[in-house]
Amino acid sequence: MNLKKEAKGILDAIGGQENIAAATHCVTRLRLSLHDESKVNQEELEKLESVKGSFSTNGQFQIVIGQGTVDKVYKEMTALGVGEASKDDVKSASAEKMNPLQKAIKTLADIFIPILPAIVTAGLLMGIYNILGGTGIFFDEKSLIEVYPQWADLANMINLIANTAFVFLPGLIGWSAVKKFGGNPLLGIVLGLMLVHPDLLNAWAYGEAVKNNSVPTWDLFGLTIEKIGYQGQVLPVLLASYVLAKIDIFLRNRIPDSIQLLFVGPIALLVTGFLTFIAIGPLMFGLGNLITDGLVAVFDQFAALGGLIYGALYPLLVVTGMHHTFLAVDIQLIGNTGTTFLWPILALSNISQGSAALGVMVATKDENLKGLSGSSGVSAYLGITEPALFGVNLRYKFPFVVALVSSAIAATVITIMNVQASSIGVGGVPGIFSILPQDWLWFLVGMAIVLALPFIATFLIAKQKKI
Repeated sequence: MNLKKEAKGILDAIGGQENIAAATHCVTRLRLSLHDESKVNQEELEKLESVKGSFSTNGQFQIVIGQGTVDKVYKEMTALGVGEASKDDVKSASAEKMNPLQKAIKTLADIFIPILPAIVTAGLLMGIYNILGGTGIFFDEKSLIEVYPQWADLANMINLIANTAFVFLPGLIGWSAVKKFGGNPLLGIVLGLMLVHPDLLNAWAYGEAVKNNSVPTWDLFGLTIEKIGYQGQVLPVLLASYVLAKIDIFLRNRIPDSIQLLFVGPIALLVTGFLTFIAIGPLMFGLGNLITDGLVAVFDQFAALGGLIYGALYPLLVVTGMHHTFLAVDIQLIGNTGTTFLWPILALSNISQGSAALGVMVATKDENLKGLSGSSGVSAYLGITEPALFGVNLRYKFPFVVALVSSAIAATVITIMNVQASSIGVGGVPGIFSILPQDWLWFLVGMAIVLALPFIATFLIAKQKKI
């Protein structure tokens, strides 16, 4: 491959160097902020040997090239005069072209993606605990630790380690959210941990305390405030983090550097704390319950329809970047009910896209496409679908449609059978470890659908089209 020629071809196809506001790259893609995306010649771009696909998302134009090659092409582009930029530079340039909805989605993504490794790790560990503590997996009506009690303490320790990320979830969100909003992230950690302080009534015990009329309260100058925590809650800490960050910025801009340590943190935390316990927390707690109760009611009353719609919509959400908003919904569901019925659909949708890509791999005689579809298919099986989506399935359209239909069918089946996940794990084949053990059978049925149906259908259509 003539890398210099490829770089020149990319520049020509995207409207020239003068059309680039900022350019960087990640592991597999060029990430460009363009002044005018209408100048891109998509047909000429995808004729290039190095280009495996391209798409526009969140104000960025991204070109899929592949691991090991993308950095070489980027270097050739910089040699041709394209200025090097960081990912933050590209994000800043891209944000100017976003509408309010895109900005809101990007904000949620920027908050939750940094804490995702901790949540996924916790989900996998909870899956191990589910295997050890689940009844009917190895023995009829008994768990492994009931038959072998010497394993009970090990299982208990695994459960403690796994639960930590969810018990102190507001601390993780507080750190990431305050950092995103421009405040001091350490204050965000303190804010999040404050909302789950052991002196507060645990949020999971709130319902029972209301029934028993035993909710503890504070009396602040005649104002009665419920003394409750916000374990597993997303919305209260998100809004509180925004308020904290804005107060922090306001104070830092007005208080001399020499005395900021004495005043900024204490004032910001005190004001935010009072506002949170008096207004933000109760309002957002109620709104979060309303959202989860509404979702649960819809899926209870119209299980087949709910599964069909979400299973079909999820790949489209990934294309637009809106899927990040549902991470918050999954976390809220787990916080309120202990399980989520949405996440299993996500896992099957990712597998479906991977199977379609592998169908292309087996059918095609093009060695470059065979390599791309094979590696991207395996990646999708492990929860990363973008290479399969943008590099293969959307490029040829029919694999994407086949995968979408297959995931909708599988989602309908598992939703009717009320398959639930106890946590968020790896959104692909390993996702079974996050499913409740009693639901494994029907999740495996759904997995069989998305492993076989998109692979076979895509293979047959690809052979007919001779791609």
